[in-house]
Amino acid sequence: MKDLVDKINAEFASFQSEAAAQVEKGNKAAGTRARKSALELSKMFKEFRKASVEASKK
Repeated sequence: MKDLVDKINAEFASFQSEAAAQVEKGNKAAGTRARKSALELSKMFKEFRKASVEASKK
């Protein structure tokens, strides 16, 4: 589960930098990358939720 949290943190850092580039500089390609990161984050959050529920049952 720690590995998953590390992946989530790395992906979130990527999302933050790309979103900032889009907002501050108007970089359209960065917006596309930010949306892709957001989609990956949502998948990882679902995986985290599943792992968390399993861990709480033990």
